[in-house]
Amino acid sequence: MKRLFIVSTVLVLSLMFASSVLADAHEARVRVVHASPDAPAVDVWVDGAVAFSNAPFTGITDYAKLEPATYNIQVTPTGATEPVVIEADLPLETKTDYTVVAVGMLENIEPLVLVDNNSAPAAGKAHVRFVHASPDAPAVDIAVANGGPVLFSNVEFKGVGDYLPVDAGTYDLEVRLAGTETVALSVPGVALEEGTVYTVFAMGLAGGEPALQAVPSVDASYPATMPETGGEVGSLWLLAVVGAGLALIAAGLFLGRSAGVTRR
Repeated sequence: MKRLFIVSTVLVLSLMFASSVLADAHEARVRVVHASPDAPAVDVWVDGAVAFSNAPFTGITDYAKLEPATYNIQVTPTGATEPVVIEADLPLETKTDYTVVAVGMLENIEPLVLVDNNSAPAAGKAHVRFVHASPDAPAVDIAVANGGPVLFSNVEFKGVGDYLPVDAGTYDLEVRLAGTETVALSVPGVALEEGTVYTVFAMGLAGGEPALQAVPSVDASYPATMPETGGEVGSLWLLAVVGAGLALIAAGLFLGRSAGVTRR
């Protein structure tokens, strides 16, 4: 009986794992970034319920899973239901990651909705993108210091640089006025690890407080050695089904042997 219980437990867990993988394949993920320099900490409401609470300036929430649908998003000061400083309808598609950035000064705050590409980088690489979320800063370039290449050029407020594959390593970066060598912000010692996806946000004010700053985010991280491509969800589902099948076979063999022993 003990062995039968163990086999049955393995079967149930295998089927549960298979079901959870299938469900994940039909979900979207959303996170929120507070980049409004003069706004207080905020609560973010999704369809009338608080989904993210007490997000401070420069705060970046974890991803939350939601079923694909259109949701009403509201942003209010923490602990209050009014005033609603942002209200928008957000359509979410299956198997898609989103970042919603609250940008601008409080009097004209608005949502900047980004579609994230959190796919795995190639071996030895990291992916990085840049988001200009400083309302009073001009267009900027992002470059490697000491004569290095320009990674993102002429990015204006609310502009988003495409994901860029770079060699994993540590970089000294500079935020420069677009098309010039004038450094608005030095960002030394930026470590970009292999198999990791990053977004770097420029937040704050170029001419006031809080001061302009670079706020990095780790969006996704993968093992250093990745399997060949070919459908992560499909592979996991196949493994789960195989596991469930093996559990069924094991259960059948055990029951057959038990039945044989009983007949004797």
